[in-house]
Amino acid sequence: MRLAAVISILSVLLAIGSATEWWESGNYYQIYPRSFRDSDGDGIGDLNGVTEKLQYLKDIGFTATWLSPIFKSPMVDFGYDIADFYQIHPEYGTMEDFERMIARAKEVGIRIILDFVPNHSSDQNEWFLKSVDSDPVYKDFYIWHDGKINEETGEREPPSNWNSEFRYSAWEWNEVRQQYYLHQFAVAQPDLNYRNPAVVAEMKNVIKFWLAKGVSGFRIDAIPYLFEVDLDRYNQYPDEPLSNDTACPDSNDHCYTQHIYTQDQPETVDMIYQWRELVDEFHTVHGGDKRILMTEAYTSFENIIKCYGDGTRNGSHIPFNFDFLSNINNASKATAYVEHIEKWMNAMPQGVSANWVLGNHDNKRVASRFGVQRIDLINILLQTLPGHAVTYNGEELGMTDVFISWEDTVDPQACNTNPDVYYDRSRDPERTPYQWDASPMAGFTSGDVTWLPVSDDYKTNNALQQLRAPQSHLQIFKTLVRVRQEPSFRFGELKIQALDDDVIVYSRQKQGSDIYVIVLNLGESEKNIDLTKYFSLGATAEIITSSLQSQYINGDVVQTSSFVAKGNVGTVLVGIN
Repeated sequence: MRLAAVISILSVLLAIGSATEWWESGNYYQIYPRSFRDSDGDGIGDLNGVTEKLQYLKDIGFTATWLSPIFKSPMVDFGYDIADFYQIHPEYGTMEDFERMIARAKEVGIRIILDFVPNHSSDQNEWFLKSVDSDPVYKDFYIWHDGKINEETGEREPPSNWNSEFRYSAWEWNEVRQQYYLHQFAVAQPDLNYRNPAVVAEMKNVIKFWLAKGVSGFRIDAIPYLFEVDLDRYNQYPDEPLSNDTACPDSNDHCYTQHIYTQDQPETVDMIYQWRELVDEFHTVHGGDKRILMTEAYTSFENIIKCYGDGTRNGSHIPFNFDFLSNINNASKATAYVEHIEKWMNAMPQGVSANWVLGNHDNKRVASRFGVQRIDLINILLQTLPGHAVTYNGEELGMTDVFISWEDTVDPQACNTNPDVYYDRSRDPERTPYQWDASPMAGFTSGDVTWLPVSDDYKTNNALQQLRAPQSHLQIFKTLVRVRQEPSFRFGELKIQALDDDVIVYSRQKQGSDIYVIVLNLGESEKNIDLTKYFSLGATAEIITSSLQSQYINGDVVQTSSFVAKGNVGTVLVGIN
């Protein structure tokens, strides 16, 4: 690593103004409803449980919460297989429960964002059942193909070598229709056909329906998969080239091929822009607060940035920064953190905001990936960088993954493997019930069974215990959320650098306002740092907050020329004039 890269300084002057939209510099909280709070004792979280806890989110200081899918579903993929895009799943409640949740959210000042799953439906969806029967309206709602005849065996085979994300062929034979249909995820999740204008129109109707119900926007799932390459002149789909990845020798695995025909097609970004135009138009017609789009795309950095817009048309307000999530891990050096922060900040178009996310329902928990000793440090990082912060439920407590045996595993991504490798593929460990208190079942349910097991540590790691403690992960998190409202964090400049492989230092300051300095020590050993070499600080600074194992307490005054940074500790300081 060149020295210039190690000590590189990013200076980004953010737009300064006295008024901002509700969503700008927002603090977003992802709720996995099935595991958040069960109000009726059946062991499954529900909408009334969410409603009950909205004040808790407001008390922490969140701007909005986005809910993983709540629509009617057979639950093959736990809500990402939707049987009716216009109905609430009965296990989660009724439409009246949903409307009550929206009303309560408005009362407490929390916006509700829904998970929009446009790539596929359930095979129990009426649209698919009618498509199977070749109903004229729905015949081409999905991707169907006759397949091809093997010249040697004379038997019919799938149209191409495309594999599902959940392993095995992405093509499934349907006896009724006598054709194959495409499913890039589970067999029970047939892909919708976005080359059919009727599908595009229907999915826009879904968006308008829920906007009219009072939601503040959507998190859009699985963006890269929306389009596949079109049929060639022989009415065939091409095979994808092999990845030749020695780490992926199984021809049934998704990684066995390069997905140049099934992901990131040119039409995909245009679809995002169309959805943005739709929500903007809804706002123009109906007034009220602006409605926003968040997009989920595990794709190239360049493609994620395109989601913002193309300079003429606007796209996603918050294209999730999966470059950060995918490339930063427990072994990353300070220089890597800084490089990826700079990379995003420098690539953003004018007039948009950055976002920072390291956890969600599809990735092992932050405390398990980075270490429990670093949970506060990571939360400090995410809450003090410019732009939006996104938190998965439980990360504010430092919840960890829960071991789920092969016999108890329910995630289809893991169930399609075997007992030797399932755990690495499973998303169950990060989806276990939220730990509310030390009562039985962690206060998640009044029942005696939960859909996934509760963590063994719930009696010592839960929200109530942390709220009552003078210092805890949650108390630190709440302090961070409060300090984010300061002008220097909302509108200020970011200057960041890596001092060595372990230490990151950066400042946030708006002209005429306080200077805040953040010190993150990723290493194990203590470091003595002269902060005045890097920032315009006086002789002393005040501790705003620091990691739980820090020697500092909030309000301590320290010497800036000899600041002691303990290993795995993050600290936020404010300069004293």
